[in-house]
Amino acid sequence: MLASSSLEISGIDAGYGAVRVLEDVSLTVPAGETVVLLGTNGNGKTTLMRSIMGQVRPTRGSIRATLDGVTHELIGLSPEAIVELGIALVPEGRRLFPRLTVEQNLQLGAYRQAARAALGRNLELCYDMFPRLAERRAQLVGSMSGGEQQMVALGRALMTAPQILLVDEPSVGLAPILVSRTMEMIAEMKARLGLTVLMAEQNFHQAVRIADRGYVIVHGHLAFQGDSAAALQDNELVRKVYLGL
Repeated sequence: MLASSSLEISGIDAGYGAVRVLEDVSLTVPAGETVVLLGTNGNGKTTLMRSIMGQVRPTRGSIRATLDGVTHELIGLSPEAIVELGIALVPEGRRLFPRLTVEQNLQLGAYRQAARAALGRNLELCYDMFPRLAERRAQLVGSMSGGEQQMVALGRALMTAPQILLVDEPSVGLAPILVSRTMEMIAEMKARLGLTVLMAEQNFHQAVRIADRGYVIVHGHLAFQGDSAAALQDNELVRKVYLGL
């Protein structure tokens, strides 16, 4: 499946009440690529994700998603309408329903019309990609490990039948070996489903393993754009902030 979906963010300001978190942020997520948004805690990564999903409304700028050749302005749309277009978010902290089973959590992802029509097929695809979830489909999510819960969160996003996938801080709360495995799962989802991916992450070393390009955000401003993983690794700002050099 070839990705035909892209994301274009142009000059947005956003925040909460009188507190401005993002200022004049512009970035591009080309079709079929994985773009990483790097930054330490409190620099605006989650606010940007929420702005794309309609949970925070920017006060300036535009957010345009192109899906199947049609461009949509996302600012002003509800989160439900944005999901209906084919954009899914794996939120920081996963936000699962701990007292529901794995399968019930996954099925909750299939609420948009296109996903409901393919629920059975997507569920089998999910279990094929994440065999551990197939083994534990009847287990309560609250009794699972952090790594297993991250699989459920990724699987729930898969169940929406997305074209654009947003992943917010997937490494939070996970042991290093599980962070590595999570990155591999995101890369596999992108490859198998033909997704366009924007991932916000503070774990530089793991993020660049699967990145086609990326940006560094500092205090709500984009401080650097790297057109390749190598360019990110070679940048002086990145070396100072992430590598201690």
